[in-house]
Amino acid sequence: MRVYLAGPDVFFPAPIVWAARRAAICAGHGLIAVSPFDPMVEPPAWATLTPADRTARRNEAHIRSVDAVIANLTPFRGPSADVGTVYEVGFARGLGLPVYGYTTTTALLSDRTGPGTHDTDGLEIERFGLLENLMIDQAVREAGVLIALDRPGWNDLDAFTACVAAVAG
Repeated sequence: MRVYLAGPDVFFPAPIVWAARRAAICAGHGLIAVSPFDPMVEPPAWATLTPADRTARRNEAHIRSVDAVIANLTPFRGPSADVGTVYEVGFARGLGLPVYGYTTTTALLSDRTGPGTHDTDGLEIERFGLLENLMIDQAVREAGVLIALDRPGWNDLDAFTACVAAVAG
């Protein structure tokens, strides 16, 4: 089974080493990891695209080539999951792929966005008792797996490993 590893991990220090560590965990469970860093033959038409456009097309092509997506939904640069990862989750669901998720926090989204029913701008805070925005949380739970473990920092692999084991099982 080929799985795309979605997440803000591409921004971590030594992201290639980090991707290799996660790929090894996948391999240990019989899964083939596909990372945004994995090379692919780009169609000639992509040669004139900007680096950003080529990266977006490559990531979408990688997602189209897999059987499932494993998404790192740990809050990133704010109270919610990385917006690029959220896009990849939606893209995969639009293709009919199962999406499995993990996060290193068990704090509810509503608790991470502040007390009360409205934020500092007076906008209503979503209060469904979920770990992430309801559309993301439900899309991942529909596949049957959303692993949440309280771990310090972004570099703990326990939640990822538990998610990989659930996918492989």
